[in-house]
Amino acid sequence: MATVEPNAPTGVNKLYFAAWRWHFYAGLYVIPFLLMLAVTGALIVWFTAVSSEYGEMQTIVAGDKTLTVAEQITAAIAAHPGATVDKYVTPYDATTPALLRVQADEPLMLAMNPYTAEILSTRAEAGTWNEWLTNLHGELLIGGNGGWGDLLIEIAASLGMLMLATGLYLAWPRGDKTFRDMFVPNFAAKGRAWWKSIHLTTGTWMSLVLAFFLLSGLAWAGIWGGKFVQPWSTFPAEKWDAVPLSDDTHAAMNHTAREEVPWTLELTPLPESGSQTGVQLLPEGTPASFDTILAGARALGFDARVQIVAPGDDKGVWSLSRDSMSYDSTDPTADRTVHIDQYTGKILADVRYDDYPVVGKAMAVGIALHEGQMGWWNIALNWAFCALIVVSCAAGLVMWWKRRPAGVARLAAPPVPADMPMVKGVVLIALLLSLAFPVLGLTLLGVLAVDLLIVSPFPALKRLLS
Repeated sequence: MATVEPNAPTGVNKLYFAAWRWHFYAGLYVIPFLLMLAVTGALIVWFTAVSSEYGEMQTIVAGDKTLTVAEQITAAIAAHPGATVDKYVTPYDATTPALLRVQADEPLMLAMNPYTAEILSTRAEAGTWNEWLTNLHGELLIGGNGGWGDLLIEIAASLGMLMLATGLYLAWPRGDKTFRDMFVPNFAAKGRAWWKSIHLTTGTWMSLVLAFFLLSGLAWAGIWGGKFVQPWSTFPAEKWDAVPLSDDTHAAMNHTAREEVPWTLELTPLPESGSQTGVQLLPEGTPASFDTILAGARALGFDARVQIVAPGDDKGVWSLSRDSMSYDSTDPTADRTVHIDQYTGKILADVRYDDYPVVGKAMAVGIALHEGQMGWWNIALNWAFCALIVVSCAAGLVMWWKRRPAGVARLAAPPVPADMPMVKGVVLIALLLSLAFPVLGLTLLGVLAVDLLIVSPFPALKRLLS
């Protein structure tokens, strides 16, 4: 917002006041979103990385020998007559359950003791707290994939980049201030000065990872991610020589908000069964089943937890996967996805982390960090980051409340000198940010248009927003 106060101070760092004003107005929009993202993000980590709602993190007593997958499936169908099982997820280790997806009246996830076939928990695949929180986190429950909720979140993340840049500029030491003031709160300060110190220091620490979280989050957004970054960074199916391709992409394997397919594969077409191409995995004449496919997975080097998905139709493939996005491991560089022809037992596609494009590799690691999938240190870091966001936003709101003029109907925005010069470096940075993040550029243009066409012609409205 470029509105200028007639009584703005003179003889001051004009660029500082301009940055402060942009930081203030960006914060008006961004703070509610940051608070929501911090709270929902912390809860999502709990319902996925700490205490999964499907029950696969329960502790069981290890037995001498596990039952076959077929025997476990028989027990699952006995509990749900007429149902089918189309997915089996092996246990993390000898003391955790297996997961089976049962297609009954609605898709169900069963946690099962692989030694006894005892069903430990049954939960609808959809409708979990994690799914509700994820939809709120990414699309405000009003529409993703380019919908209004997705767009509002992307605007907030884009303005968040502007708020981050202006905030670091404002926090940079000037006069008698030092770098210590950026990182260590002044607990001896009183009143608004104390809140300013808290806001400045927590904001500085937060900014060290906020840019990363915003970028990794934007990669999922409908415009910056869906229209630009992800299409450019998708794994090319042409690497699979002479493999027939389906009209479906890997994204069709995602059934809930809990994304299961690596980001760089989502737009890649799935291979089809029914040809003679590929590399033999199962001995010729061996029928493909959950047990034979699992044996093939172990032969390929899939240890510990691996996900096995059965073909969906007569053209579908058996799929093996292990990736950190599905909480299969804490090492995103160990990601691997394999597709097997349901008729010949041949490997049609084998994609590993090393095969990902550069941005795909960055996203594999970035998403794992973003979602707390790399171990307890990552969970603790994410929760600490969420707490810093809440504290910094709260301190900023208190600062504004204490600074606003009492008894005056004004927003109390920071003033800007009327003769603010156009600094070439600032204009260049704004242009580069707008080119890198189109939604940010469009938002800035929209704000300037509102200021010029709506705010400036009406003095009363101009005073209210100043």
